[in-house]
Amino acid sequence: MKILNRLDKAPILGLVAAALLFGLAPFQPQPHLVEKAHMLLAGELTRILDIFDVIFHLSPTILLVIRLLRQLRQRPDA
Repeated sequence: MKILNRLDKAPILGLVAAALLFGLAPFQPQPHLVEKAHMLLAGELTRILDIFDVIFHLSPTILLVIRLLRQLRQRPDA
């Protein structure tokens, strides 16, 4: 798949930076993911906009995990 081949070429450091920035943004008063985690635990994460927001802020982290898993699977057994 072309998308996964492009992801395999993405620099890990760039994905880590994006995951940190998206995961922690906005920095004040508290990161969105922290706020949404509180909402999820309280059972208040019901609006589609909030669910989209969680997915949006987690997307670089998801890409990073996929990239790392694919890299581990491609390693030759030594």
